[in-house]
Amino acid sequence: MRNVARLPILFQHVAVMPDVHWGLGATVGTVLASERAVIPAAVGVDIGCGVSAARLSLTSDWLGDGDRLKELRRAIEETIPVGFDQRAPGQSSAEADRWSEKEIRRRNIRAPLPGEVLDKAVLQVGTLGGGNHFMEVCLDQQDRLWLMLHSGSRHIGKRIADHYIREAKDWHKKQDTFKTLPDPNLAWLEAGHPLFEEYLADLFWAQHYARFNRDEMMRELLRVVARFQEKGRKPRRPMELVAEQVNCHHNYVNRETHFGKKVYVTRKGALSARAGEPGVIPGSMGAASYIVEGLGNPESFCSCSHGAGRAMSRNEAKRRFTVNDLIHQTEGVECRKDKGVLDEIPTAYKNIDEVMDSQRDLVKVRSRLRQVICVKG
Repeated sequence: MRNVARLPILFQHVAVMPDVHWGLGATVGTVLASERAVIPAAVGVDIGCGVSAARLSLTSDWLGDGDRLKELRRAIEETIPVGFDQRAPGQSSAEADRWSEKEIRRRNIRAPLPGEVLDKAVLQVGTLGGGNHFMEVCLDQQDRLWLMLHSGSRHIGKRIADHYIREAKDWHKKQDTFKTLPDPNLAWLEAGHPLFEEYLADLFWAQHYARFNRDEMMRELLRVVARFQEKGRKPRRPMELVAEQVNCHHNYVNRETHFGKKVYVTRKGALSARAGEPGVIPGSMGAASYIVEGLGNPESFCSCSHGAGRAMSRNEAKRRFTVNDLIHQTEGVECRKDKGVLDEIPTAYKNIDEVMDSQRDLVKVRSRLRQVICVKG
């Protein structure tokens, strides 16, 4: 945080969210602004990562017993590829095919990516990824059903980010300013240089891709739920089930006005929380999640946390906890309970309720959700 605060391009101050933890160059949970520059590594490698949530016109009665939960989880896992999996050629939806043809194959991405990266991006539309990405079925305090998912720009977003992180470092080396950087991963690209415009174009494309990826997964989730309609009832179209929907980035750049100036705002693990703006702050597996409304706090650049935030590294979690610990901490949630997701055990994260209590001046809570099904890569 001190390293970021020392940068000459910084506007005003660094805003740090209550879920803050270690990240490359800048901590996750950092919001920074600049009038003339953007730091590729401060945006992160999963450009456009974020969360989508939809409240359905269904209640807990629809879920039925444990066997139905298992069936629903299995149907989700069979429908939406997770981890390193992707869709086979010809298996994508009509929406994904139309979008891919328009936005990927005809788009001139400035970063010199091999053709196979673009081909892979087409097949990864509507897929989850791994790590802390998830798909969940949740219930709020009124026992209303919610679908929630967390994902980003998949492999293509990482390749775009890696390219510009290298380019930013190389540019500083040529300017002989590399040695003055407090951290090499805080190398920035500056307005007026062709690389700056190229990065912004590719960055905004990747943010768009990440948003469409979540939209496509949500459509698929709704189709799964629609197929699970109760016997004897008239089937409904997937979108007819939706009563409310929220979709928000938390690794991205946006052009905004703060303290009277037009600036580039980078949110690395943070949500926009303008006054009245809805957002989703997920907890860890087995913990609560929150649907919130922004309060527009100017000191945070109208931002809030993006989740609970890690309390320890993935390796430390694997070393410290057992599968039995995971089973105990995810009791009541239909999810994987094996060593493959041990690094996502709830106590590897901060307490989400304490995080929420620390940002009462940033957001107000609209709904508190609890998971009943969690699918991870």
